[in-house]
Amino acid sequence: MDLRVLRYYLAICREGNMSRAAQVLHVTQPTLSRQIQDLEAELGVKLFERSNHRIILTQDGLLLRRRAQEI
Repeated sequence: MDLRVLRYYLAICREGNMSRAAQVLHVTQPTLSRQIQDLEAELGVKLFERSNHRIILTQDGLLLRRRAQEI
């Protein structure tokens, strides 16, 4: 796990939207989505419930957010 990916994850949590987080981070939305998919695969858990306009953190997502903020 890379600290850069944790920063990406926290930006998504803060913005509540993948596209807005990509703009804030100055990366493309597909790049950001791929990084998060890879993180979910690495951890073996689903971090977000995705909808067309928002993301909602799962229980595992909430736990990772707390841990990432500590780091």
